[in-house]
Amino acid sequence: MAHAEDLVAVLHAIGDPVRLGIVRQLADSATGEVSCGQVDVPVAKSTASYHFRVLVSAGVMAEREEGRRKYLRLRRSELDAQFPGLLEAVLR
Repeated sequence: MAHAEDLVAVLHAIGDPVRLGIVRQLADSATGEVSCGQVDVPVAKSTASYHFRVLVSAGVMAEREEGRRKYLRLRRSELDAQFPGLLEAVLR
């Protein structure tokens, strides 16, 4: 069973409209992965980086570097295993 602190962190991360938009974009991605520059957010680049960090820290998404680029991936299978039905409900 998931720890309550983990659930609180995930809900906090996806509770922000900008971060929820990021999660939706990742969920809609055909490849399952998007470069940071491809994410459409209505905030400055530095603010977008902050939102990416919050989502990574909460375990909602993973980040990997390839050269000078960063790629984001929604941790769908991990979240579904830990919190069944949560992502499905949020992405409706």
